[in-house]
Amino acid sequence: MDKCTMQSDDLFIRKFRRQSPRPNLAAVSFDPNPNAMRFKDPFLLLGLQETPPEPDGFFRALSAPAGDTPKPAKPPKPESLGKKAKPTSPQILPEQPVGGGWVRNFAHYDVQSILFDLTEAATNRDTGGSNVEEPEQALLDEGDGNDNDLLLSCPHFRNEMGGEERAGLGMARGAGGRWRSLQSPNDAVSVLEEPRESHIQQQGKSNYFIEHADLGARYYHKYFYMKDHQNFFGMDERLGPVAISFRREEKEASSGAQYNYRIIFRTTELKTLRGSILEESVPSAARHTTPRGISPKRLLEFILPDLNLHCLRLASTSPKVRDTLLKLDEQGLNFQRKVGVMYCRAGQSTEEDMYNNESAGPAFDEFLDLLGERVRLKGWEKYRAQLDTKTDSTGTHSLYTRYQDYEIMFHVSTMLPYTANNRQQLLRKRHIGNDIVTIVFQEPGALPFTPKAIRSHFQHVFIIVQVHEPCTENTYYRVAVTRSKDIPLFGPLFPKGARFPRSLAFRDFLLAKAINAENAAEKSEKFRSMATRTRQEYLKDLAENYVTTTPIDSSTKFPLLSLGGKRKDKLKGAKGAELHSAGALVWAVCGTQENGGPKLPCLLGVSAESVVLIERYTKRVVFNCSCRDVIGWKAVTEAGAKGGPCLDIFYERGEAVSITVPESQAEDIKEVVQRLELVTRGCEAREVTPLRDSVGQPGFLMSEEGFVTDLQRFCYAESDGLQKGARVVRLCGQPLVHLSQEERSRLLRTAPKIHITVIPPDENGKPRRYFFNLSVLSETADSSEEEWQSISDLATACRSILEALSREVVLCVPLLRQEKEDKAVLQAEVQSLRQNNQRLQEESQTTVARMTQMLASPANKASHLKWICP
Repeated sequence: MDKCTMQSDDLFIRKFRRQSPRPNLAAVSFDPNPNAMRFKDPFLLLGLQETPPEPDGFFRALSAPAGDTPKPAKPPKPESLGKKAKPTSPQILPEQPVGGGWVRNFAHYDVQSILFDLTEAATNRDTGGSNVEEPEQALLDEGDGNDNDLLLSCPHFRNEMGGEERAGLGMARGAGGRWRSLQSPNDAVSVLEEPRESHIQQQGKSNYFIEHADLGARYYHKYFYMKDHQNFFGMDERLGPVAISFRREEKEASSGAQYNYRIIFRTTELKTLRGSILEESVPSAARHTTPRGISPKRLLEFILPDLNLHCLRLASTSPKVRDTLLKLDEQGLNFQRKVGVMYCRAGQSTEEDMYNNESAGPAFDEFLDLLGERVRLKGWEKYRAQLDTKTDSTGTHSLYTRYQDYEIMFHVSTMLPYTANNRQQLLRKRHIGNDIVTIVFQEPGALPFTPKAIRSHFQHVFIIVQVHEPCTENTYYRVAVTRSKDIPLFGPLFPKGARFPRSLAFRDFLLAKAINAENAAEKSEKFRSMATRTRQEYLKDLAENYVTTTPIDSSTKFPLLSLGGKRKDKLKGAKGAELHSAGALVWAVCGTQENGGPKLPCLLGVSAESVVLIERYTKRVVFNCSCRDVIGWKAVTEAGAKGGPCLDIFYERGEAVSITVPESQAEDIKEVVQRLELVTRGCEAREVTPLRDSVGQPGFLMSEEGFVTDLQRFCYAESDGLQKGARVVRLCGQPLVHLSQEERSRLLRTAPKIHITVIPPDENGKPRRYFFNLSVLSETADSSEEEWQSISDLATACRSILEALSREVVLCVPLLRQEKEDKAVLQAEVQSLRQNNQRLQEESQTTVARMTQMLASPANKASHLKWICP
């Protein structure tokens, strides 16, 4: 493996000497044939609207401390970057047919599967996957002009100084900003069919998500590998080598046995079609009357009608087939990371200066102790990142750590061999110079860093960490990041001017940032071209050397059934059968913020676990929400309605995202609502317009969260359908979550007409709440250990009270029924139990109020709690 890795590094270095810009975007169109169950896109492509970010951690934004290095004069900004360019509509290209991934009945396993497009794969192969960037355009890029005393602007790099914004929809900001959205970052969303918890690492107290990871790559390993399935390989004239995997599985349903077909379709493109289709949703003319089910040929004709099936042959039974497919699919999954660490003393800035620091200073040692543990290399048996573990030729010790499921070995400049009288220090540079991500540690007084000082074609992300007041109780760090221009923004984001105290929370932030940096780098065109070439070689080897002579239309497993002489079946599958699929069903829509903004052409995916919106121009997730956090929706499907057919989806604390479709696709809104009714606990929202009573009161009271807590009997609100326990999500057309308490009171008193949108309570009369876990996510940035311990104690007390309540109700009542048969005694005990429960509830409310007050104080405003809500 080491030899292969070193060869790969050399190959990367050779390849990266050339610019390989991104390909032009191919326009996507939808088949207007309604029987094909595809989409038609009537919308133009628009730019994304940016929204202010939500804090990802525990930071405190302050002004620069006294004694900091003065900010250097900024170089002049390029004209193209001096001002924010107004978004322009991209060129509309000729319409092209859509690949088979758009079939409505197909349930997608993950996000990248939704983006699979057969036509795009063929086009990219014809054009080589990218267009060569004009040399003049490359020379015009002078960087973003964004710099400070840690980092200077550099051509072909983009800087992150803090305060950057995540683009997307539904970025909620509650009144006063006390609460942040509990959504995963959009770039952290991958698998859609299953609960997110089953595909990510246990985060513990870390408040950071791993982003840009293709966790759906485990699909073959989980559902196909070492299980009964079929593989077909072939050389397609348009697509090149292709590989397909089929598996038929039986699932229990209320109506009896139900069969589900899992399918993986691979081309040389990195996007793979992964998902399933229920047998009932396939047109019945393709069904069998035998227990063998639908043939692979019929399935492909329905799902990928544009695919040339004549080239496909049944794969051999060699064990190498399944092992190669596993390796091919998990090509981009890697839970081992190597990160370079360079040491920059005061007055230094060049590569030679940093490589020639023979030993570490106390501030650097303190930082390394926070980052990981020092390990003896000789005899080391875990991940070694090409370091010598036998002869000490790469040093005696190194720095190693684990974060979530990742192993990280650091290539620390001062721990690698030092060569006297050698300015280049090649024994150090051969490792750090081949690391994609490099941490640059600056002591106080270090000169600003610039990637111009680094002579390497492989280092694409630099995380600059500058220490202040080192080796004291007041030690803190400042951070800046620079990345190659074709690498997307990655988290965790941080506020402008943030100071990071020396703590385990800062360690988690830094490790998450480094892992996400490498994941994001692999999305760039340079890495994709290398991965595509490797993928092509794997597929070509399978198609040429591991196939039989059996074509797909004569497979012995699922033989074709002649339909001649039999009665004609209906040409449609069971209506609505696909709505019960676990994977994501897809609709073409336009998405927008609840409070307005440009409409973004999107793909709406609704699975049994998640709701996502994928912007079609950038091909990135712009909204995501767990199905268990959806509390309701409001649909408008009437012909002639203002704005056309639309759907507002309410989630979490009453935030909403809005989608619209053309008049001709109003049925799509009804289908989405049917899907939401099956996979969420939400319901249709109601519009209520209560009149004020004789003294000007609306007749109801609501809590800060918007729950109706008290309702006057026989008032206008009650007669209008308002219920106790209902959740108000809009007040006089404005999102309630964005209104302060004063603004709500003013609207209820002075608005000419009270108009509210409410989510009715559930069948048991309980308010509809969103779901999230009770856990302390990260320690505070600026609280003392005593303050943090008091918060932890309060959280523990809340848990104990809730557990006591549960024990009282669940355990005591059965014991009373068993041990005390006397009715009078039993009633007395029940009354005592009720009083005890009331006392516990009051204590719980008091404790929660104390926690809320403490967390709302300026000293603790950066800490975050999540609560379990039924």
